[in-house]
Amino acid sequence: MGKGRLEAFSDGVIAILITIMVLELKVPHGTDLAALRPLVPIFLSYLLSFIYLGIYWNNHHHLLQAVRQVNGRILWANLHLLFWLSLIPFVTGWMGENFAPVPVACYGAVLLLSASAYFILTRILIAYHGQDSTLAIAMGRDVKGKLSLGFYAIAILFALINPLIACAMYILVAAMWLIPDRRIEKTLTS
Repeated sequence: MGKGRLEAFSDGVIAILITIMVLELKVPHGTDLAALRPLVPIFLSYLLSFIYLGIYWNNHHHLLQAVRQVNGRILWANLHLLFWLSLIPFVTGWMGENFAPVPVACYGAVLLLSASAYFILTRILIAYHGQDSTLAIAMGRDVKGKLSLGFYAIAILFALINPLIACAMYILVAAMWLIPDRRIEKTLTS
């Protein structure tokens, strides 16, 4: 079956998630810049999550450009990814309102499970299209994906000791993925 509906549905879900997050930003009651000070942690958690959702949207787009069609297993794997992404607004709000070990660790857990779901989706797509497919060649050993999973797991542990270190690690992983996955672009153009 074609991949168009999967792409459109995924795009729609990610757009809704971003909308939910921005609607959680509350307008301050004061009229001076000092009224914004309590919103700084909330805005920073929103910014990080917006970047993460943008990364997933962008890389999901590139991922699907490298495949021809999908099947039922791929649809379910994609829903698995969307499930974990759908929890990002919740953990974003919790972490922004309560910058403490457990909310920061839960934020990391959602990032870890989202990355795991993305990894599973790529493996199912490769299994369906074959080891000699454009996607399989582009993904290679997926060192960046595996490193990300490790960083998230370590960051979750650090969150329980020092949430700032955990957030620095979340930012580090986001920086690794900020540029769309060039492996797929290079493979598609060659």
